[in-house]
Amino acid sequence: MNQLLQTILQPIVRHPESLTITETTEDRKVVYTVNAHEEDIGRIIGKGGRAIKAVRTIMTAANDDPSVRVFVDVE
Repeated sequence: MNQLLQTILQPIVRHPESLTITETTEDRKVVYTVNAHEEDIGRIIGKGGRAIKAVRTIMTAANDDPSVRVFVDVE
């Protein structure tokens, strides 16, 4: 899943070398925290949050374990 998120976000950002994704697993929850160059944060979020909403939808659909919820946060 981490690789999928990396593959989705790399073409969006202008500084792919600064893109880092950390995975935190708790109980029944997996949180992917995205850190990127400050210029790229707006590109990841998108106009009105459309881009990050689409990324979250893809990550939720790619989750193969229905007992685990997937979250994507941008810092």
